[in-house]
Amino acid sequence: MKNYLILVLFLLQFQISFGQADKARRALIERDERTVLVVSHRGEWRQAPENSLKAIELAIEAGADIVEIDVAKTKDGHLVLMHDKTINRTTTGKGNIVDWTLDSLKTLKLKNGAGTPTHHRIPTLEEALLLAKGRVMLNLDKAYNIFDEIYTLLEKTNTIDHIVMKGGKNVASVKQDFGKYLDKVIYMPIVNLDKPNAKKMIDDFNKELNPVAFELVYADSTNTLPRQLAKELRGKNLLWYNTLQSKLTGGHDDDKAVENPGASYGYLVNILHARIIQTDRSPYLIKYLKSINKK
Repeated sequence: MKNYLILVLFLLQFQISFGQADKARRALIERDERTVLVVSHRGEWRQAPENSLKAIELAIEAGADIVEIDVAKTKDGHLVLMHDKTINRTTTGKGNIVDWTLDSLKTLKLKNGAGTPTHHRIPTLEEALLLAKGRVMLNLDKAYNIFDEIYTLLEKTNTIDHIVMKGGKNVASVKQDFGKYLDKVIYMPIVNLDKPNAKKMIDDFNKELNPVAFELVYADSTNTLPRQLAKELRGKNLLWYNTLQSKLTGGHDDDKAVENPGASYGYLVNILHARIIQTDRSPYLIKYLKSINKK
């Protein structure tokens, strides 16, 4: 009887987890402003090496809605997870990733956030897609220029509807470069609000493509555009902010949140109407959002 109950609990937990990707996608498509979606930056890299399968798994377990991962191509044309152009910082190897074959990369060990080698290995994008399938959406960074090859893998793994793509190009370039995928994957423009053409860029995208969300970036804390857009775009587009660094959110970052979550996360949610937040502290952010009934 005890073993039966354990099995039932396990299956129930798996079923709940397995529906998370669809739930997050519906929230994006429907532009649901009632809660805040949490994006785990490179997975839970404080507990496992960045861009590792374990980091993705831990982000799912923490309750993240989307996991951001970085895609790179090897010498022999395989797609793997790696942020840097070199493998020096994150692995026990040296050199440019384009000079290594997949088999050679698989002999290396990934380093953790403190630079210590672990038992984890560099995963392929296909491995990451299969791990995430049904459980979490994925934001593919550094993937814009190789998306034709990526799309083949998405078809193979049946994960096309799991993907979020973003980029800083203007609407004409996106339509030309990425147009054939815009009805298949969610695309979000990245707009630097400190630049003089920021408002025009947003207006152009809304006129031409009406994206479900914009990723907004600003370093100047005196910039009035973030507050303006919080009002103008409400009910039209969801707003994505990154709390990874101070310069991305006018000082309202993860570090500030550790001291005062209300002054950082709370400001983004309540004043700037952020409904998607990318963070390096997913469990901490999720705990805060639950405390204000936004998760």
